[in-house]
Amino acid sequence: MIMQAVLNASDVRQHWSQFNDDVVREGPRFVKRNRDEWAALSSEHLKAAFATFIFEATIIQEDDGTCTASLVDFDIVENSDTEEEALELVADELIEYANEYQDNFNLYFHSPNRHDQFPYIMNVLVQENQEDVKGLIKCLAGEK
Repeated sequence: MIMQAVLNASDVRQHWSQFNDDVVREGPRFVKRNRDEWAALSSEHLKAAFATFIFEATIIQEDDGTCTASLVDFDIVENSDTEEEALELVADELIEYANEYQDNFNLYFHSPNRHDQFPYIMNVLVQENQEDVKGLIKCLAGEK
């Protein structure tokens, strides 16, 4: 990895408050402990790092007048009376799935069909609320 200065975990532990201040005010830091390497970054930096990972949804007007919203490349499909309600349900389901992904991280991250979802999941997890998550969903024209 190309990293500026890799800090020793023992030094980070000894200067924990300063380390946290540096991460938030000056930018990400990289730490090494034995063979493990990790990065520390603020929520603001994390949000910026994953900002381009947005979701595409297809909206379909059903014959019964309801709307079905489906996320492309995700197994999330919701149906409701209006497009707005369907997207709210999709956002709720996306939040639930992101939390499930985090709760079962090793399983999901190492699953071939879910590994590439990681940056999208991170983008969901750094959002403040359901409305922010809903803002990550861009609608494509659906077919009837």
